[in-house]
Amino acid sequence: MGNTLTQKILVTLGFIFAYRVLAYIPTPGVDLGVIKEFFDANANNALGLANMFSGDAISRLSIISLGIMPYITASIVMELLAATFPALGQMKKERDGMQKYMQIIRYFTIFITVVQAIGVSIGLQSMTGRAGQSAVMIDPTMFTVIATFSMLAGTMLLMWIGEQITQKGIGNGISLIIFAGIVSGIPSAISNTVKAINAGEMNFLMVLAILAIMLVTIFFIIYVELGERRIPISYSRKTIMQNQNKRVMNYIPVKVNLSGVIPPIFASAVLMFPLTMLQASTNGVATAVADALAPGGVVFNVATFAMVVFFAFFYASIAFNAKDISDNLKRQGGFIPGVRPGEHTKEFLNEIASRLTGSGSIYLASVSTLPFILINGMGASFYFGGTAVLIVVQVALDTMRKIEAQRTMNQYQTLGNVGL
Repeated sequence: MGNTLTQKILVTLGFIFAYRVLAYIPTPGVDLGVIKEFFDANANNALGLANMFSGDAISRLSIISLGIMPYITASIVMELLAATFPALGQMKKERDGMQKYMQIIRYFTIFITVVQAIGVSIGLQSMTGRAGQSAVMIDPTMFTVIATFSMLAGTMLLMWIGEQITQKGIGNGISLIIFAGIVSGIPSAISNTVKAINAGEMNFLMVLAILAIMLVTIFFIIYVELGERRIPISYSRKTIMQNQNKRVMNYIPVKVNLSGVIPPIFASAVLMFPLTMLQASTNGVATAVADALAPGGVVFNVATFAMVVFFAFFYASIAFNAKDISDNLKRQGGFIPGVRPGEHTKEFLNEIASRLTGSGSIYLASVSTLPFILINGMGASFYFGGTAVLIVVQVALDTMRKIEAQRTMNQYQTLGNVGL
C-alpha cells in the first residue's frame, strides 16, 4: 500500500478509536448502577435499538449518548428543505454556498441535541433503582445544565470526528461511526447468546437458524450491492480520435441500489428521535404510544418499511442527476444508441433510474424488516437483525471500494512518476 493510503487508514482507525474512548466517558452526576438496571430491563425495546446505534454509549450514559443521530436528523431536514426550496438547493451546488449549507446543518444539530439532552436529563430525574435510589445524584437543575452541555459537547465531537474521517481518512465518516458502534456490540451480543444457550433459554437449533438467516441476508446484500445496469455509450469519430491515447468509458454504470446505506440510517434516525423521548417519559399516554411503536411490533416494522422506501427514492433523486449526465455526454460528443442527445437522454436515464430505485427500495426495505422479524421472533439480539447487518455489510463494501480506488490512483501516480 502507498504511503497516502496507509496514512488515511491510520487516520480513520485513530478517529474510530477516539470515538470508542468517548463512549466510556459518563455524563457527570448519574448513578451508573441504576442506569444499567434500567437498560437491562429495556434491552428489547426502542432504547435497546438506540443503544445499538450508539455503540452501547446510552447504556453507560456516556457524553455521546445521543450519538450521531441529531446530526443525521438535521441533515434529513435540510435535504428535504433543499428539495423544496430551489434557492437552498442552488446553495448546495456552489462552493461557498455549500459551506454555508453545512454551517446551517451544524447549528440545527446543536438545537436538536439541546432539546434531546434536556428531555433525557429530565426523564432521568424520575428514574429509580430497585432499592429506590435515584439515578441522579446531584441537584436536578444543576444536573440538567451539566448533562445538556456534556451531551452537546459529545455530539459536536462526534460530528467533527465524522467530518475529519470523510476529509482525511477513508470512507464516509458518519457511516463508519455507526458501523463501529454496531460492530463494537457484536461480541457482547454473541456472549449473551452463549449464556442464553447455557441457561436453556435458547435452543441450539434456533441459533443455527439465526446464523443461517444472517448468512443468507449477507450474501443477498453483497449480490445486490454489486449489481448494476450498464447503459452503452457511443462516441463520435472526432471524439475517439482526440482521446485515442486515453481510456474512454463506453458505458454508464447505474447501481441497483443508488441510495446506498442512507435510507435505513435515515429511517432509524427518524424513528429513534420520538421513541427515545417517549420512552424517557413517565406519562401514561406517551408510554402507551412508545409500546405500540416498540421494535419488532407490526407498527414499527410497517413504519420502517415505508420510511426506507421513501428515503430510497428521495436520496436516489439527489445522488443520480440525469440532467448533469446528459449534459456531460453531449459536451463530450457521446450518446446512447437509439436515444437522441439532450432532453431525450435525460428522460431515458431518469426512467432507468426510477425502475432500479423501485427494485432497490423494496430490497432495502425487505432486508431492513424481514430478517429482523424472523430473528426477533426467536428472541435474538438487535445486532443480528436486518438493519444492523445491512449497515455493516454496505459500509464495509463501500470502504473496500474506496480503498481499492485509492490504491489504483496511487499506482497511476507511481507509473506517471517513473515515466511509464
